[in-house]
Amino acid sequence: MSGYEEIQGATAPIKAWINGVPVEHAAQNQLRNVAMLPFIHSHIAVMPDVHFGIGATVGSVIPTKGAIIPAAVGVDIGCGMMAVRTTLTANDLPDSLARLRGAIERNVPHGNGPNGNHRDTPSSVETSYRDSGLDDRYRAIIDKHPKASAKAQTSQLATLGGGNHFIEICLDEEDRVWVMLHSGSRGSGNAIGKYFIERAKEELLRRELGYHMPDKDLAFFMEGEDLFDDYVAAVGWAQDYARTNREVMMERTLRALRDNLPKFKLEKHAVNCHHNYVARERHFGADVWVTRKGAVRAGHGELGIIPGSMGAKSFIVCGKGNADSFCTCSHGAGRAMSRTEAKKRFTLADHRAATEGVECRKDAGVIDETPMAYKDIDAVMAAQSDLIDVVHTLRQVVCVKG
Repeated sequence: MSGYEEIQGATAPIKAWINGVPVEHAAQNQLRNVAMLPFIHSHIAVMPDVHFGIGATVGSVIPTKGAIIPAAVGVDIGCGMMAVRTTLTANDLPDSLARLRGAIERNVPHGNGPNGNHRDTPSSVETSYRDSGLDDRYRAIIDKHPKASAKAQTSQLATLGGGNHFIEICLDEEDRVWVMLHSGSRGSGNAIGKYFIERAKEELLRRELGYHMPDKDLAFFMEGEDLFDDYVAAVGWAQDYARTNREVMMERTLRALRDNLPKFKLEKHAVNCHHNYVARERHFGADVWVTRKGAVRAGHGELGIIPGSMGAKSFIVCGKGNADSFCTCSHGAGRAMSRTEAKKRFTLADHRAATEGVECRKDAGVIDETPMAYKDIDAVMAAQSDLIDVVHTLRQVVCVKG
């Protein structure tokens, strides 16, 4: 059964699609803190992959009038998913997929630190950055806010990063091959996010609020302030960089496939969607700022991507435009426990068993990303059946992680 229930004890209503899905008390309290802010518009929406997050609750939709909370957007600005369907089928894949995984890993730098960057940035990547129009916009932002700078715009374009970012080769219900990836704005977006979060906290100390501020992470910028306009420009740049990063990374991943598999074509439309971002939208009769913190826009007819974990199904979905959710769905299964808890609870043997049949890392460095650390994706999908329709169900056969 789908449909929302209200989380009680909040100033503004909190409508949560959590039927049959556990939600920890810390996440509920974090949501109540956000609901206390006077500029919340109508209500907060909560997706079934909800869990406690840094700055704000992952899996939440925060509509605000005249204000933006930088920490709610976070530091992985524009993080999101891209997927494309090919004309390849399962029969076109080799019996051993290790070589294909290796080819992708050679074409796309992955992981954190210097090894996750291009050592010598390919000319095609530099051309993509130059042609994107991002460079002039970035210079204008950094000229005004030099402390928001990170010197890795081209060396990190078309790179994956670490943590829960991934590239996957998947098969759908017709055994057609898909390429799916998950990444964001990398170090440049991280630097922008951290800088403006701190500036918002500085501004908070100067404000005469007239109400209780439950958490300094909820520091905000108000429309009409210079920093508000500067943040909108900077976060917009980071979101566009993230989208471009996924597009160029997809090109390099497909090149690895073309070098190792039979000739193929792509279906006309790729799906490329953010799930950590802020946008200007109209809801319940007003133009507002909508922050989706680990949530995907699911307007009527809009395609989105809901990935499972390393060993679970993923979904290409079509939005139903549900007004109460602010036209939103979940961005994944959602963590069932912290990374630290996962490392304590599960062994390498557990992880290998959970990822049997998937060509992926099976070492101690990815225990925190093991499938058991995430919620049951079937329960998450059932809880939001009034938000989306499933278009394709995918199962991964190759997974690249940093």
